Amino acid sequence: MVYKIHFVFWLFLLLLLLLFEPTFQQGSPSSSTVERVALLELRSSLGLRSKEWPIKGDPCLVWKGIKCQNGRVTEINIAGFRRTRIGKQNPQFAVDALANLTLLQSFNASEFLLPGVIPEWFGLRLGLLRVLDLRSCSVFGSIPLSIGSLNNLTDLYLSDNNLTGTIPSSLGQLLSLSLLDLSRNTLTGMIPSSLASLVHLSLLDLSSNYLAGSIPPGVGSLSKLRYLNLSRNSLSSSIPTQFGGLVSLVHLDLSVNSLSGSLPSELRGLTSLRNMVLGSNTLVGSLTYDMFHTLTQLQYLDLKDNSFTGSIPGGLWSMPGLQLLDVSGNNFTGTLPNSSSSSNITGAVLNISKNLFYGRLTPILKRFSVVDLSENYFEGKVPEYLPANVSFVSNCFTNVSRQRTLAVCTSFYSARGLTFDNFGFPKATQPRQAEALKKKSNRKAIILGSVIGGTSLILLIVLLMFIFLRRRARSTTTQRGGGVVGPVLSEDITEPSPGLLIDFASLGETFKYQQMLQATNDFSDLNLIKHGHSGDLFHGVLQNGVRVVIKRVDLRVIKNDAYLVELEFFSKVSSVRLVPLIGHCLENEDEKFLVYKYLQNGDLSASLFKKIKTDDDTLQSLDWITRLKIALGASEGLCFLHHDCSPPLVHRDVQASSILLDDKFEVRLGSLSNVCSQEGDGQPSRITKLLKLPQSSEQGALGLQTAVCTYDVYCFGKVLLELVTGKLGISASPDAEIKEWLDQTLPCISINNKELVMKILDPSLIVDEDLLEEVWAVAVVAKSCLNPKPSRRPLMKYIVKALENPLKVVREENSGSGRFRSTSIGSSWNAALFGSWRQSLSDLTVLPSASMSKVGGSSFKRSGTMGSQGSGQNGGGEHSSSRRQHSKEIFPEPTDVERLENE
Repeated sequence: MVYKIHFVFWLFLLLLLLLFEPTFQQGSPSSSTVERVALLELRSSLGLRSKEWPIKGDPCLVWKGIKCQNGRVTEINIAGFRRTRIGKQNPQFAVDALANLTLLQSFNASEFLLPGVIPEWFGLRLGLLRVLDLRSCSVFGSIPLSIGSLNNLTDLYLSDNNLTGTIPSSLGQLLSLSLLDLSRNTLTGMIPSSLASLVHLSLLDLSSNYLAGSIPPGVGSLSKLRYLNLSRNSLSSSIPTQFGGLVSLVHLDLSVNSLSGSLPSELRGLTSLRNMVLGSNTLVGSLTYDMFHTLTQLQYLDLKDNSFTGSIPGGLWSMPGLQLLDVSGNNFTGTLPNSSSSSNITGAVLNISKNLFYGRLTPILKRFSVVDLSENYFEGKVPEYLPANVSFVSNCFTNVSRQRTLAVCTSFYSARGLTFDNFGFPKATQPRQAEALKKKSNRKAIILGSVIGGTSLILLIVLLMFIFLRRRARSTTTQRGGGVVGPVLSEDITEPSPGLLIDFASLGETFKYQQMLQATNDFSDLNLIKHGHSGDLFHGVLQNGVRVVIKRVDLRVIKNDAYLVELEFFSKVSSVRLVPLIGHCLENEDEKFLVYKYLQNGDLSASLFKKIKTDDDTLQSLDWITRLKIALGASEGLCFLHHDCSPPLVHRDVQASSILLDDKFEVRLGSLSNVCSQEGDGQPSRITKLLKLPQSSEQGALGLQTAVCTYDVYCFGKVLLELVTGKLGISASPDAEIKEWLDQTLPCISINNKELVMKILDPSLIVDEDLLEEVWAVAVVAKSCLNPKPSRRPLMKYIVKALENPLKVVREENSGSGRFRSTSIGSSWNAALFGSWRQSLSDLTVLPSASMSKVGGSSFKRSGTMGSQGSGQNGGGEHSSSRRQHSKEIFPEPTDVERLENE
C-alpha cells in the first residue's frame, strides 16, 4: 500500500513538471552570451536606467520588460521607459543590437522617444517578429519596404509619429497581420490595393494622414475586419459597394474626407455595425428604410455636414440602442414622426440642426436628453415635455426668441404648398370688396400723413432755428457779463434706466423668498461660495433635491440694475456654453435672487489645482488634454457671443473664475452681469445705458477698450497663458501687476522655436512630444491674442478653429512645403492660414505697462507640490477640423481681421 502511495505521488509530481515546464524554462537565466552582449549594447544606445535594466542582473531574470524562453530573448517591452540624464541629451533610433536577437517575437517601444528612421534590416534580420509597436516614438522617414518580409507579423503599430511617403504595397504580403495602425502621420499617396490580401485583418486605422484617391474596393472583402478608420484624409470618389460584405465590422469612420455619391444600399449588410461616422464629406442622395432596418446594433450615426436630401427613415427614430443621431448641416426635410418611442435611453443625443425640417414637434423627441433643432422651419408652440437641453434658434416657433422672420417662414411654407401658422396670430380674411376699400383708405391715409408730416417737419426746422438763435444770444450775453445765466446741471445726474423688454416666461421658475432661505440655510456662511462684484454666490439645495447656485443681489449695496440686464440677456440669448439659469426671485424690494444650475467642478481658478487629501498639501493639476478641452469650450462660448449674436456681445469679464465646469469639464461661461453689446454706430445700446457705460470708445482704467470684442480676445489670451504656465490668478490680475512676469514669459513663445516654451511650461504637466507641440501651439495663440494692437488680434471664431486642431498652428509654419500639402481649394496652408499669427507675433514684443484693469483681481501665486491628473473619459484629446474648409476661414490675414472688426 505504501509503495502505491509513493508511486502516485511521484507520478503527480512528474505531471506538474511537464505542465509547468515552459514557466520554468522562461525563468531560467540567459544562456546566450551573444544576446547578453546585445542587450547591454541596447541598454547603452538607448540610455536606459539601471532601475529597469540593472547592469549586474541577469536580463532574463530581473530586467523589466524582458521575456525569455530556454534562456533566449523572445520579447522586449520598453514602453514608457525613461532615459538617463545623459540619454535624454541626444535620443536616437539606435537599436542595431536587436539584429543579434534572432528569436525576438515582440518589440514594444510605444511612448519611448526614438527619433530616427526605421532601419531597412528590420524586415530582414527579425524574421520571427510577431509584434512591432512603435506608437508615439517620434519616428520619421518612410516605412521600409522590407517590413513586408516579416511573414509572422500579426500586430503593426506605427501611429502618432512623423512618417512620410507612401504606404508600401509590400505590406500586403503580411498574410498573418491582424492589426495595422498607421494613423496620425503625414503619409501621402493612395491606399494600396494589396491590403485586400490581409484576410486576417481585424483593425485597419489609416486616419489623420494625407491619403488621396479612392478607397480600394478589395477592403470590402476583409470579412474579419471589425474596426475601419480612414477619417481625416483627402479620399475621394464614392464609398465602395463591397463594404456591404464586412459582416464583422463594428466601427466605420470615413469622416472628414471628400467622398461623394450616395450611400450604397449594400451597407445594410453591416449587421454587426455599432458606429457609423460619415460626417464632413460631400455625400448626396436620400436615406432608405431598407438600408437601416437591418442595422439593429447601431448606436452612433454621424452624417453631419454632407448634402443628403429627403426625409429620415422612420426606422432610425425607433432604433432601441441609438445613442447619437447627428444629421446636421444637410438638406434633409419633412416632418417628425407623429409617434412616441417606447425606448427610454438616458443620454441619447439628437442633432438635426441646419436642415429643412418643418411642422410641429412630436413626442418622438422624448427619448433624447440633448436636442438641437436650430436653423430649421419648425412651427407652433414648444411642448413642455422636451428636455432641458434643447436649442430652438432660427425656427418659426411661437413665443420663442431668436426665430426667423414672418416673411422667411411664410415663403418657406408657401413654396411647399403649406400654410404657415403666422406665429399663432389670427390671419385677416376679408372679402375682395373690403380689401379694395381698405386699399383706397390706405391711399388717403398716406396722402394725409404726407401733408401732416411735411407740415411737422417745417415746424420742427423753425423751432430748431429759434432754439439755436436763442442759445447763441445767451452765450453772447454770458461772455460779455462774465456770469452764467440759468441753472447749472450737476455732472453726477444720469438719465434714468430705459425700460427693459424681458420675457419672464423664458427665464425658468419663479421662486418665493422663503424657498431661497430654505435652500441656503438662511444664507448661512457655510453656504457662501464667494463675494462677487454683482452679488454674493451661495450653494443651495431646492426642495426636490436639486443642487443650485443662488446669487443674492443686495440693491442697498449694488446701485445699478445689472441683475435686470442679466435677466434680459438670458431671455434673449440661449447657448449650451452659457451657465444655465434655472429661475429667479424678485419679490423683495431690496434683494433680488438669480438661481443657476450647480456645476460640480466649480470654476477654472479652483479646478486647475485641487487638493486630493484634506490632510495633505499636495495639489493635483489638470492634465493637458483637459486643459485644452476647457480652452476650446471657453472659446466656443465667446465665439457665440461675438459672432452668433446680433449685435455682437462683449463678455467684459473673461478670466478663470468666469469659466465654469461641469462634471465632465464641459465649459459654461458665467459672470454675465457685465455683458454689453459692441457698438458699431456710436449709439449706446440699452444694456450699455443701463450699466452707465460709455459708448464703444470706452477706455478701461489703464487705457484698453473694454466694450469691444477684441478686449475679450485679449483677456482670453491671459486665460490661455494661465493654462499653459499654471500660474494662478494671471487672468484676474491687471497687467500693471504682472508686467514683469509678462515681459519674461512672452519672449519664450516663438512660432519658430518649440523648445523655448519648456521654460514657461507648468512643471506639473506630463506631456509627450505631440502634447508638447499642442502646448506650444496654444502658447502661440495666446501671444497672438495679447497683441497690443486690437486690429491684429485674431477673431474668436478663428481662435476656435486653432484650438480644434492646434498642431496646424505650428506644423504648417515649420514643416516646409514638402510635409504638408495645400488644401483641396488650392490655397497654401503656410501662406494663407498662418499669416495672421506671424503678423500678430511680429507686432508683439513686450506689452506696454498701460493695460487693462479687471474687477476682483488677485495676485497670482505658484502652486505647491503637484501631481498630474488623468482625464480619462473627458475625451478632450480628439480634435475635429475639416480640411475642406477654405484656409482663410480658419485664420484671415491681418487686413481681413481689421475689416471684419469694423463691419
